[in-house]
Amino acid sequence: MKSKIVQLDALIKIREMAKREGKKVVFTNGCFDILHRGHITYLEEAKKLGDILIVGLNSDNSVKKIKGGKRPVVPESDRAFVLSALACVDYVCIFDQETPAELIKKIVPDVLVKGGDWAEENIVGRDTVEKSGGEVFTIPEVEGKSTQHIIQTIIERYCRDR
Repeated sequence: MKSKIVQLDALIKIREMAKREGKKVVFTNGCFDILHRGHITYLEEAKKLGDILIVGLNSDNSVKKIKGGKRPVVPESDRAFVLSALACVDYVCIFDQETPAELIKKIVPDVLVKGGDWAEENIVGRDTVEKSGGEVFTIPEVEGKSTQHIIQTIIERYCRDR
């Protein structure tokens, strides 16, 4: 079985083939540091918007720049492996920049998806997708399900008694 974790050059070829076959490509991105119910619900909903779901995964360096030096908790190779094991995810591509703008410009997905915590006008890649006739969607967050909430729970349960 081929790996779902692909480099950009392979992803470009996958995108070209999908276009020839008339398949709708959905793209989303994120850190997906500690995978939880909110992530799974989000990814399953994103998959419903097309035929192929590509997840751009922030590299460890990228996550550190965005979230600070204590993150990620889970290394990029493990995060990519776990994401690729999900039935709703077709491909995972790790990127090193702080935003997926260049990745989006190179694959030009039909649908761009972000979580409901993003204002549509602030979604990176929106212009690229809309100029090509694509659509941009936000998917509501699952209340109380976040990586930060999990980290806070761990701190409260295991670090406060020391």
